[in-house]
Amino acid sequence: MQTTTTILQGGDSLLDDWASELQASGWGGGGKFSGEGWKHQASEFLRALADASRDGLPDLASPHAAPLRNFLETLSRSMAEKGASSSQTATWVFSLKKPLFDRLNQAIPDDARRLGNEIWSANELIDRLGLFTVATFQKTREEIIRRQQEEMLELSTPVVKLWEGVLALPMIGTLDSARTQIVMESLLQRIVETGSEIAIIDITGVPTVDTLVAQHLLKTVTAIRLMGADCIISGIRPQIAQTIVHLGIDLQGISTKATLADALTLALKRSGYTVSTKASAS
Repeated sequence: MQTTTTILQGGDSLLDDWASELQASGWGGGGKFSGEGWKHQASEFLRALADASRDGLPDLASPHAAPLRNFLETLSRSMAEKGASSSQTATWVFSLKKPLFDRLNQAIPDDARRLGNEIWSANELIDRLGLFTVATFQKTREEIIRRQQEEMLELSTPVVKLWEGVLALPMIGTLDSARTQIVMESLLQRIVETGSEIAIIDITGVPTVDTLVAQHLLKTVTAIRLMGADCIISGIRPQIAQTIVHLGIDLQGISTKATLADALTLALKRSGYTVSTKASAS
């Protein structure tokens, strides 16, 4: 098959023409894709493609094409981590079409039927390679986004030691199932590490409290109690109090306070400390 021969014998000439196509599409023009790194990757890709094409056009699902698949997966992850877009990643592969088609035209000048078949085969091959690359790129992007979301959740749920034996967890934003799990894990771990007996969950920064949010709070309180610690919920604003009453949510047995300061005062009293002003103390 002429397409296979063209790939195997393309050498530096095919690489140079492909590099020109890549440059024309904006690659190597500065920023994250500047330098010679992408040209080296293009050369490696052509070698991997040639090795996989020695017995005919490669089937990406076959074991023989494993090195080619591995290269494309590594390339896609690298592009995703550098902040490339899916279209840039696809262009990297699809830009090989023109130099490959040009060589097929030169190799088969007088047989239109054969030329059409070869171009169709080459087109299908590059499309499969491109789609595989984009699919891997998208999967990597989703993994990066998921990891960043987890890191943001961890950063947005800091457990603060307010006093000896007293921890506080200021909540900001919506409380959903995923965040509740992270909250419980981090808070319970800190209770174990510090031996704290009281944990304050401050929901001043939680915009709304509905049935689902209340259930998540109750789960967290239950987990804290199972660890042998007590829990106080602060930040109960008038609107939130009315919402809890209207929803019929039962917070009996759970200490609640309007502000974090009030909750800390209660926690200190439960810990055996007496809170007083300087004037009253003298």
